Amino acid sequence: MIKSIRQIGVGIFLTLLMGCAAPTPPTPKSSKSYDQMVEFFSAWRKFQAPVMKEGVPDYSIAAMKKQYELLTRWQQQLNAFDTTGWPVEHQIDFYLIWAEMNGLQFDHRVLQPWARDPAFYVWFYPSPSDVPKREGPAIFGAIELSHYKQPLSAGDAKALADRLKKAKGVFEQAKINLTGKGRDLWIYGIRSIQEQSNDLNSFAKSVGTAFPPLAAAAKEAQEASNQFAAWLQQQAPSKTGLSGIGKENYSWYLHHVHLVPYTWESEKTLLERELARSHSALRFAEHRNRKLPKLKKASNEIEYRKSLTRGVDEYMDFLEKEDFLTVEPYMKPALMSQIADFVPSDSLRGFFYEIDYRDPMPMRAHHYHWIEKEREMRQPNASPIRRMPLLYNIFDSRAEGMATAMEEMVMNAGLLKDRPRATELVYIMLAERAARGLGGLYQHGLEMDFKQSTEFAQAWVPWGLLPAKGSTIQHEEHFYLRQPGYGSSYVVGKADIDKLIAEYARQREGKFSLRAFMDEFNTVGIIPVSLIYWQMTGSKALLKEALE
Repeated sequence: MIKSIRQIGVGIFLTLLMGCAAPTPPTPKSSKSYDQMVEFFSAWRKFQAPVMKEGVPDYSIAAMKKQYELLTRWQQQLNAFDTTGWPVEHQIDFYLIWAEMNGLQFDHRVLQPWARDPAFYVWFYPSPSDVPKREGPAIFGAIELSHYKQPLSAGDAKALADRLKKAKGVFEQAKINLTGKGRDLWIYGIRSIQEQSNDLNSFAKSVGTAFPPLAAAAKEAQEASNQFAAWLQQQAPSKTGLSGIGKENYSWYLHHVHLVPYTWESEKTLLERELARSHSALRFAEHRNRKLPKLKKASNEIEYRKSLTRGVDEYMDFLEKEDFLTVEPYMKPALMSQIADFVPSDSLRGFFYEIDYRDPMPMRAHHYHWIEKEREMRQPNASPIRRMPLLYNIFDSRAEGMATAMEEMVMNAGLLKDRPRATELVYIMLAERAARGLGGLYQHGLEMDFKQSTEFAQAWVPWGLLPAKGSTIQHEEHFYLRQPGYGSSYVVGKADIDKLIAEYARQREGKFSLRAFMDEFNTVGIIPVSLIYWQMTGSKALLKEALE
């Protein structure tokens, strides 16, 4: 059996290189070992990726039809593994593969990003993601500039140029594949392609002196991107349909792909509760702080950089002195690397910049993302399956839920005791997450369109920090329409982490150690909280709720 699975993996790899149809999986057999499942996982990932034709991923109707026809046999092969008696962590790995297969099934059955979502075809990403894998549906093979060491070597410059030259083929195929009628996905997808054009232009300028052929390839890709955007605009008047997926599909996706123990309706209830709580807590904090000076925004480069640099120092000192978690040498540089340049402005800079310019601490807590990115590179997970970023953003409740949870966790642990006004920012950030998450829910529940969702968020974020036409909420609500479940994951993931802490501490009544909890939590991996709950408490309660 091991030999046959290895042959499958090699065969699929050769298929990707040669551009042939992917082979079918082997005939299911029971009583397989965990090691065999690991090899099966490697073969599955190769099958899940589209076939490449001359460097362009094939999302044609014929290719997607063939992949969908074969998927059932891969699911049968996975279900043939008998996990009885396996350690919990190995059983969890089974569910991770199961969820990914459900994600591909949902893509074919409902989401169909290659047919419905113009933004799916963005081919060039100049900035890194703060989570394990690019957020949202993204075309296989897209260029992640951050994956190339800077400054670029001559070899990397050539490789980049070769990949940029594939952009024209990507966009030409997109014109055939895109048949969806969802108006909001189409209209705001045009903006994503236009932004790509701007990014390519900036990149071409930045490398023009050192690597003229690379700059030329970027300009060529920019022109192809411009032509694609023009084609999308020509088609736009015919796009009059709905873009959301409906409540039933949304709930199925939560349960079977993201392993979240909620439905559309229960997520709505939870987010409404958190939105109300954030507003109530904010008003009490404002009342408590009413005699203190109002927060002022940093007004110049020196003031801004001093505030954030000092904030990183204080934050890291707090984590270590308060025994919050085991502090590693890479953590401080990870946070320092995310201090952005000062941007002079008399108006709003964007929601999270408005937070940062007032006090550095709330966003230093949320930037736990970047500590985790470094940890994942430096301390690979023991599980070969968890070392790979999960597909379909299955990591969202853990990655975004934990980054959001850290804001209140460090506050509750005393980080802001000498910064009372900063507590107001924490509650405003929670209100923003709940309001925009509800906007995403309402879009998929077919109760609001895109414009209404942005206006809803504006109405419910305090201090006027999230205007409906501002870049922050415009991009967020578009993304949440593209990726069901992500908008709510910040608040829902945090709620499930609260449940985990509660049960973990209950089992150790009187002997709970925050540092021990955090260190163990960080070793499990960036996987759904329902599975972390199982591994850390021995209870499948959250997973059972998700699968009921």
